[in-house]
Amino acid sequence: MPNPILSAAYQYGVRPLLFSLDPEAAHRLAIATCHQISESTTLQAIAKSAFYYSDSRLSQTLWNLKFENPVGLAAGFDKNAEAIGAWSNLGFGFAEVGTITALAQSGNPQPRLFRLPSDRAVLNRMGFNNHGAATAAVDIKNYLQAHKLSIPLGINLGKSKVTEIADAKFDYAESLRSLYDFGDYFVVNVSSPNTPNLRDLQATDHLCAILAELQPINTQNKPILVKIAPDLNDADIIEVVKASQAYGVAGIIATNTTISRQNLTTTHLSITGKPVTEEAGGISGQPVRDRSLEVIRLIWQTTQGSLPIIGVGGIFTAEDAWQKIIAGAAIVQVYTGLIYEGPMIVKNILQGLVAKLEANGLDNIQQAIGLGERE
Repeated sequence: MPNPILSAAYQYGVRPLLFSLDPEAAHRLAIATCHQISESTTLQAIAKSAFYYSDSRLSQTLWNLKFENPVGLAAGFDKNAEAIGAWSNLGFGFAEVGTITALAQSGNPQPRLFRLPSDRAVLNRMGFNNHGAATAAVDIKNYLQAHKLSIPLGINLGKSKVTEIADAKFDYAESLRSLYDFGDYFVVNVSSPNTPNLRDLQATDHLCAILAELQPINTQNKPILVKIAPDLNDADIIEVVKASQAYGVAGIIATNTTISRQNLTTTHLSITGKPVTEEAGGISGQPVRDRSLEVIRLIWQTTQGSLPIIGVGGIFTAEDAWQKIIAGAAIVQVYTGLIYEGPMIVKNILQGLVAKLEANGLDNIQQAIGLGERE
């Protein structure tokens, strides 16, 4: 069962300390710590003893990749693939790095990352700050030459800010070419609200152009997924899904952050003094949980469960993860939950999922996918 001592240590010790820091400073500290774990077998062993959990009933094969468990790290946390060796030892079944763009870019002006504790949420307008695809490729290659990853590695690709929308397909293609040898799966991110006009790429003609440009590069038929916004209306989501299927997309990630400001208890950002309704950026965490669940359900129903879904948005507990899975998600991702719950979140979710399987008389997590839609 969940370790109350570790949970309490995070809730009452580590988290208040991290939350006393500027959010970006806290994030840099977290990544630096995870980088140290990634580089040290001793620290890996310590992390694994505290946070790793395994049960064969949570294992499944998807896209010819073995996922030891269904809980992954969402993109946005390890933007530059600096800690790829840490994530398996912190219990994750897979990890997605990025978002990475063809060109290195510094992102949007600071402040650009804000906690909304009363909403268990984060508002970010980072703007794809990253070292660029060529640098990321060298860094990942160097790491993989000395270490072997035990979990699938996803790479999330975005459009460089300076690239015109009309040329977006070439930008994604350049990134895929640079990183192709190092990812187990790739994500076409056309849904971040923090690059001007990026979400326009969810329109069928733009999306199809990108996917067509990537096809000749994908010589090994690696899984390419599309990450969509929760703010699309249902009809547009169905269009994106159908366009994705037409180009052999391996799956959909549902969903990115939301630009909606509905039902927030936070009214103003203390750092800027402005109403949250006037602040640009996408919100992650609890406020996006229900909409992402609706989108997962819609995609499952539209495809009769034939297109794998990665469910992300507002997962803090085993119950949150379970609801995503029975709605149709094959695997799930966490990010904001990691900030609020700490590194015990994965183990706690996994133990809870095993209990859910037992309570429902199921032998494997695959049997739970879409269970709520089939019943």
